[in-house]
Amino acid sequence: MKEHIQQLLEQTVATLIAQGELPADLAPRIQVDNTKDKAHGDLASNLAMLLAKTVGKNPRQLAQQLIDALPASTRVAKVEIAGPGFINFYLDSQWLARQIDGLLTDPQLGVKSANPPQTIVVDYSAPNVAKEMAVHHIRSTVIGDAVTRTLEFLGHKVIRANHVGDWGTQFGMLIAYLEKMENEHASDMELSDLEAFYREAKKCYDEDEGFAERARGYVVKLQGGDAYCRTMWKKLVDLTMAQNQIIYDRLNVSLSAKDVMGESLYNDMLPGIVADLQAKGMAVESEGAQVVFLDEFKGKDGEAMAVIVQKKDGGFLYTTTDIACAKYRVETLGADRVLYFIDSRQHQHLMQAWTIARKAGYVPEQVSLEHEAFGMMLGKDGKPFKTRSGGTVKLSELLDEAEQRARDLMASRESDLSAEEQAGVVHAVAMAAVKYADLSKNRTTDYIFDWDNMLAFEGNTAPYLQYAYTRIQSIFRRAGADAITGPVQLNEAAEEALAQKLMQFNDAIQNVAAKGMPHLLCTYLYELSGLFMSFYEACPINKEGVEAAQKASRLTLCAATSRVIQQGLALLGIQVLERM
Repeated sequence: MKEHIQQLLEQTVATLIAQGELPADLAPRIQVDNTKDKAHGDLASNLAMLLAKTVGKNPRQLAQQLIDALPASTRVAKVEIAGPGFINFYLDSQWLARQIDGLLTDPQLGVKSANPPQTIVVDYSAPNVAKEMAVHHIRSTVIGDAVTRTLEFLGHKVIRANHVGDWGTQFGMLIAYLEKMENEHASDMELSDLEAFYREAKKCYDEDEGFAERARGYVVKLQGGDAYCRTMWKKLVDLTMAQNQIIYDRLNVSLSAKDVMGESLYNDMLPGIVADLQAKGMAVESEGAQVVFLDEFKGKDGEAMAVIVQKKDGGFLYTTTDIACAKYRVETLGADRVLYFIDSRQHQHLMQAWTIARKAGYVPEQVSLEHEAFGMMLGKDGKPFKTRSGGTVKLSELLDEAEQRARDLMASRESDLSAEEQAGVVHAVAMAAVKYADLSKNRTTDYIFDWDNMLAFEGNTAPYLQYAYTRIQSIFRRAGADAITGPVQLNEAAEEALAQKLMQFNDAIQNVAAKGMPHLLCTYLYELSGLFMSFYEACPINKEGVEAAQKASRLTLCAATSRVIQQGLALLGIQVLERM
């Protein structure tokens, strides 16, 4: 609806320019917002105040001039001036009612598909090989997945890219230790063993010079394509990713084995990229290394920052890999847009790699490279989330604790569910609570992880939204054979407020897609659920004395709300429940 009002105002400005009432070079950025107080209409624009000084007119006078020139719209009941010059729009209730009627027959629930659709690469999760996923991996994983689902819902071609850390000098050490373990008949390892495996490999490397020499030799052989080393390396990768897939499936994250695009994928490109940067005069020798000097980044001395792309021993750096990665995503995958869900501390590193990639001509200006940075998960003490002993929290252990806490919580509530149904509810509530605790926070900031808040049935939590959905299902069960929906009538303020919120679903989805911020959808769903609860209290549905047409109208509002909550949570990767 905001888009429609913006279009009306754009037409109005164009008309007044054509009539000579406004300057010909005027090109304002027109903003339309939802009002906080319905006494001031449903939507408002500050356009008159924005333009008043430029055109030399009183804001209220200009607002009236804009209103007088507005094209007629069946969607708008009236337009008024408020305060110093706000233009307030009141939506037509009958038009609004018809939109809700149409919502139930629209597979997109009023959300406009992308036109034209793009090819979008989303880089997220990115665990490391031979290490179990830690709790800090959850942010990239669940935020990236929610945005990916949203982009696909809009019709974009989305390529999931799980940039796994599967390359580097440490693999010589790991291959040597894997060989040692297999020679000692201990080849059947689980990932939990790999935590100790990594530590023991490092210990051997530090304490046994013969082992270390063999490990260094395996690094060279692996990078040279040696078949034996490649086979051992692949065992480590496959073992790690098989265990990570269990986590993804448990969290209802849509990543799979086919989405793995490890650092090794770009290894063969690196010598060619350095040679090309040299040929273009971008990479120059400095103290034996190949370096690109970037004027866009200054060192402490104010000089152009030196970015190493090849070490003096011939080895390559993460920067070189990320240049190759950007090149591959544009040239091979055909990306129009690439979203990187990576820790905010990596920002300068990414900017340097992308600056080089663009200067080298690997990434055209029209291709958008976006660092969708995120902050840290903190404990209640405001420090990075750790175990009580100060160690790293394994993601699997966090999910185990979530299920146990959800199980204890459900046991304290009365329920007529079977044991099997209760187990399903516990799993759905636990996974939803963990994911939503992260997704509901602005990704750019750090956030405090709090078990009590995330599992609460009040406030902006997953259990609250899941409960709102189950309440609607219970309304339909109580209505039984009489659960007939019908044309919407908006006679009560609570009905109209709920209908208007339902019409804002499109705005919420478009904002998530444009900004890579799932918390905007979480906020919308929380506000929608709150308005539904107010509607439910104010507008009886199954009580005696409610007229048939009114009951059918309210059931339609219930059905529309139910579908929007279900779809919204699905885009967040969260399961709804028919009963709790």
